[in-house]
Amino acid sequence: MLLTIRALAKSFPGPDGPVPVLRGVDLDLDAGQTLALTGESGSGKSTLLHLVGGLDAADGGTIHLGGVAVTGLDDRGRARLRRDTVGVIFQQFNLIAALDIATNIAFQARLAGRPDPARAAALAERLGLTPHLAKFPEALSGGQQQRVAIARTLAARPALILADEPTGNLDEATADTVLALMLDLVAEAGAALLMVTHSQRLAARLDRRVALSQGRLA
Repeated sequence: MLLTIRALAKSFPGPDGPVPVLRGVDLDLDAGQTLALTGESGSGKSTLLHLVGGLDAADGGTIHLGGVAVTGLDDRGRARLRRDTVGVIFQQFNLIAALDIATNIAFQARLAGRPDPARAAALAERLGLTPHLAKFPEALSGGQQQRVAIARTLAARPALILADEPTGNLDEATADTVLALMLDLVAEAGAALLMVTHSQRLAARLDRRVALSQGRLA
């Protein structure tokens, strides 16, 4: 088991006191498995992803990732987890505008101390990015930028990939193409994938799917 979540709880401040967002979530994910997390807006999907990735701290419960108690880490420990073990793909791409595509792809692997130019080049080739390596993000379409984000994440060889609506800014045809490429590459890397999506059609392409409703798994 790569990821184990038990009784996970998270609230955010509201005008009348804390507002519960996650209310005791239990979830398991095996190494190499892909899991789609669905649910209505405000159900806690992105919050759950942020807690697993160490982008925020839980109020209660436990998260264990690869034998590490994520919920016991301080800010520095969570930053190290994101650098070494977890890769995150955002809906907004989050590329570095001042860096060319080749440098963007290599960025996370360098941070993790695992630079691998051959792997970066192979990922660029698979994702159709080789002709664009000297360009800057603003010169690419949305679909191309999302492919860069995928390549950047996979180049660092994370054990777990967290994807938050990774095709949410793309049209349906481009979304299908990008997701297919991402799933192929994730499988080849042997990584696990936890993907938030509002699309049942896309969720059906992953190994498993679960739904959050009012902070609990339905």
